[in-house]
Amino acid sequence: MSSSAEFLYPSEAARRLGVSPKALRLYEQRGLVRPVRTEAGWRAYGPVQMAQAREVAALRALGLSLSQVSRALNGEAQDLEPALAAHQAALEGQTRRLGELIEKVRAARGRLTRGERPSASELTALLGEGSGVAFGLPWPWPWGGERFELRDICALNYIIGPLGSGKTRLARQIAEALPDAAFLDLDRKAPLVADEGLAARVEEALRWLVEDGATASDALSVLVAHLEARSPAVLVVDMVEQDLDEPTQEALIARLRRRGPGARPLFLMTRSSAILDLAAIGPDEVIILCPANHSPPSRVTPHPGAPGYEAVATCLASPAVRARTEGLIAVVAASG
Repeated sequence: MSSSAEFLYPSEAARRLGVSPKALRLYEQRGLVRPVRTEAGWRAYGPVQMAQAREVAALRALGLSLSQVSRALNGEAQDLEPALAAHQAALEGQTRRLGELIEKVRAARGRLTRGERPSASELTALLGEGSGVAFGLPWPWPWGGERFELRDICALNYIIGPLGSGKTRLARQIAEALPDAAFLDLDRKAPLVADEGLAARVEEALRWLVEDGATASDALSVLVAHLEARSPAVLVVDMVEQDLDEPTQEALIARLRRRGPGARPLFLMTRSSAILDLAAIGPDEVIILCPANHSPPSRVTPHPGAPGYEAVATCLASPAVRARTEGLIAVVAASG
């Protein structure tokens, strides 16, 4: 390695690229990026490798599968046109929504000059904040009727917790509380009603997933059919990783993250680190933890040291690690 160039270890390279270390390793496994080796045998990324990785990350952000990225890097541009067209449509949609919001703000300012003060709900709408949900938690088990409030519903909302924490009950109640929402349980069957174009979307999605490393299966096909359907407006999925191997889970979440702005909200129950990679959480994703001690569910920031982070990390541990604490229930000590 050249002593004058800056070489980065994978964790720092991933941080600068804005991807997870797992994603960077996947690029390497697929031959898209080739790190050099230090004298001690450690992988390192210099200027050339970082430039390669930035190009891969940019193509992934446009929605290309790993196979499509490989073809694009080899000079084949057939996958770029539809990806750029979809990106343009998403940007135009954002511009349209911003234009509508600007007009609402302009109208509110006009009313204000006439002495008409906007209400709190109108002000919230002017800020462009998303809708939320609030309800009393189930009682007498596992909670005691406490009020649960989720102010902002993101594109991806993960529900996580150990066995017996009540996460399934929470997921079902979210589906009941939100308008035009549905709960997809573990006994999955194809959607009863197929909207126009669903078959084509499912076929395209499955092709993308397989190119990204997924294993084709009936379980994946049925799940994708529900995820690609345009109705209901919100889908709550019980243990999204059921019957999917790890490469399939990784491909699935990679695709879900590339749906673009305005995608319908998904609530995904999971205990899989392939689905919920704490190093890859984006700005339109949220983690909801159901604690083992049956405290009310809470939103967890995906940063070490944040309240609830270690509990989430434990839930995502391998089955062998989780078995060490199987049957243990945390308790809240009585005060005073």
